[in-house]
Amino acid sequence: MAERTLAEWLEHQQRIHPRDIELGLERVREVWERMGAPRPAPVLITVGGTNGKGSTVAFLQAMLAAAGKRVGAYTSPHLLHYNERVSIDGAAVGDELLVDAFERIQVERKEIPLTYFEFGTLAALWIFAHADLDAALLEVGLGGRLDAVNIVDANAAIVTSVDLDHMEWLGNDREDIGREKAGIFRAGRPAIIGFRPPPESVLAEARRIGAHPLCAGIDYRSVSDADGWQWRMGSCSLDLPPPGLAASCQTDNAAAAITALHGLRDRLGWNVAAIIAGVANASAPARLQRIMNDDWPELVIDVAHNAQAARVLGEWLAANPPRGRNLAVYGALADKDVPGVAAAIDASISEWFVAGLDTDTPRGLSAVELRSRMGATVGGVHAFRDPGAALDAAIKAASADDRVVAFGSFFVAAAALNLAQRHRRIHSVNV
Repeated sequence: MAERTLAEWLEHQQRIHPRDIELGLERVREVWERMGAPRPAPVLITVGGTNGKGSTVAFLQAMLAAAGKRVGAYTSPHLLHYNERVSIDGAAVGDELLVDAFERIQVERKEIPLTYFEFGTLAALWIFAHADLDAALLEVGLGGRLDAVNIVDANAAIVTSVDLDHMEWLGNDREDIGREKAGIFRAGRPAIIGFRPPPESVLAEARRIGAHPLCAGIDYRSVSDADGWQWRMGSCSLDLPPPGLAASCQTDNAAAAITALHGLRDRLGWNVAAIIAGVANASAPARLQRIMNDDWPELVIDVAHNAQAARVLGEWLAANPPRGRNLAVYGALADKDVPGVAAAIDASISEWFVAGLDTDTPRGLSAVELRSRMGATVGGVHAFRDPGAALDAAIKAASADDRVVAFGSFFVAAAALNLAQRHRRIHSVNV
């Protein structure tokens, strides 16, 4: 049989399991053991949480790279290309490595059905195991305890935040969700809790597992000063520049990353200059990413997709108003708290351009349903069939002093990045 291309493999993976999401470790662990279960790297750091996972991985990646470490990172979902999910030394791996990994998985899985995400997780672990890494960074896809990345034991684990999201899978309140996310902790190893105050369930699960919890605001602190901020833990303190990633939460994410590296200093060293450089230089697409073009209004792209993330976006918009108006381009999946998201930033938005995602994914809301869920209190709403149409309309409606804010889903962020790439003279920064 002719070898499948990467695109053909991805299409095949979406056909062989009846569900997009199937939490549980038995199937994926069995396939990994059949593959020999090689250690993906000498040091593994797993990052979970409702929001902030990708940013925390970006900080860790930048700090370790500045220290000269060879680092693999597994993140999800991707924005423009599937290969983004698996990177080594900051560069996405090529199609050939992914296809080779998928072929090996296919040989070993035999009768065992795997989801799209489980295929990708196993491929990342396999690629990392053969890449001579110093460290691997694994971002949880959903929850923690039953997520596929949890088949390997992390040397340190971080929970960045806990809020209400994916409730049909993880539980109806922060206590239940926190318990699931804390399932990535391991006995005797650093368990960084990067927010305050955490649900009691997170601490209780860390104790039950026998992990070594390190809590923001208690065991370590981040303290702002005139020139930047300080990270403090016991007698150790670092004077740090403002994070390369914006938003008020990014200092917390950077502090959690530093705390993990401090807990692993006997394995990875403790390079203060590299930590400082990593804090300043970390970048991640679609995290308050600002794009400026000579022919456009300012465009800000953010993957905020739940109420907690939208509150952070709303705070940034309120603190950084444009000369003109904020015009929002918003799309959402059916399981999201649309009223909560809209309420979090509506005070800063002059006009809404809502986009249907039902043609992108079966989980997506149509523009009509999205508008209905936003409620009568949100005014100035225009509905469009997809993110591309909504973006085009918002940009045409904007004056030179206005700002277009594209957010709510990775599908919206991807459409905005695609649009930007089709135009020249673009300057992009994480604001």
